[in-house]
Amino acid sequence: MQAGAPTDTTAPAAEPPGQQRAAVPVWRRVLRLFIYQRELTPVVITVGLFAYFTIRAGSNFTDSLSLSSAAGYAGPIGAIAVGEVLLLVLAEIDLSAGQVFLFAPWVEYWLHNAGLPVAVAIFLALAACCGVGAINGLITVRLNVPSFVTTLATNFILFGLVLIYSNMTQATPIPLSASTGFSSKLMGAWLWSEILWVVAITIVVQMVLTRTRFGVRIVATGGNLLGAAEAGIPVRRVKVWAFVLCSFLAGLVGIVDAVKYGSLDPGNFGVDYILYAVGACVIGGTALTGGRGTVIGAFVGAILIGILEDGLTLIGVSTNDFYVWVGVVIIFAMALNGQFDRLIARSRET
Repeated sequence: MQAGAPTDTTAPAAEPPGQQRAAVPVWRRVLRLFIYQRELTPVVITVGLFAYFTIRAGSNFTDSLSLSSAAGYAGPIGAIAVGEVLLLVLAEIDLSAGQVFLFAPWVEYWLHNAGLPVAVAIFLALAACCGVGAINGLITVRLNVPSFVTTLATNFILFGLVLIYSNMTQATPIPLSASTGFSSKLMGAWLWSEILWVVAITIVVQMVLTRTRFGVRIVATGGNLLGAAEAGIPVRRVKVWAFVLCSFLAGLVGIVDAVKYGSLDPGNFGVDYILYAVGACVIGGTALTGGRGTVIGAFVGAILIGILEDGLTLIGVSTNDFYVWVGVVIIFAMALNGQFDRLIARSRET
């Protein structure tokens, strides 16, 4: 090495000529893989749960009806979780995403009943969701109101609007839910359409977060807000757009979910959805302190929750026990991620 050349402090020391490097044990390679690929941890847990319920419930768990039920549980959670990752990486949160998921199909239903074509009603409903996200973002960045407070308030406002304008009456049928055409199947009438929408959204958002300038700006802003601002990143604009995307994704899959089931209940409250979604993000390896997140991990976390709920139901476990198990899994995943953070820090120091 020439004198004065820059040295990478993380690179291994040069080996003496003629001396071979000692082989790294297999267990250490596997450990490194788990540490640096956060998605592997929820994948292994999910595979383990799938195998367990397959053994306990047999074909009752692996038939198409059971698997579609698990996908039905995981779909809404996954869609909200994927959008939520963008905000958690920014060290923000959107507690109204679950209510936006329920609000969007109501707007579509009202607009369609007012005489608008279905396509126009869906477009305007999604525009309303984007408007909710923009309001959340602008209040957070312009008025310096914590996003937790802003979106909690928005959650109650949207829930109240649904109760007021629905007159506490269920909405049925939802546009497209009663037809058998391609557009109806695409928008939710087909059994597997919702989970396929979530898979497509997951792929797109993962590419946005890892392969685009916008994604780099999200990670940089969440990792070091002051440093990102000094580097010329429009941090406020980045946050507002992240809120918009989160609301848009929640509203889109909310419409698909409503078409799937064909009716809307005004009494549904979005808090349950957002709690599950944040749990899926945590299980998947997203840090609540910002700067790090994995979209694929959040999706896998949602699948894990869906399998857990469906599997426990099939083996006769009560709904109350299901909440206990979800809490145990979240704590276990959070503790495991904390240990991984410490191991990564130590590996960088040595």
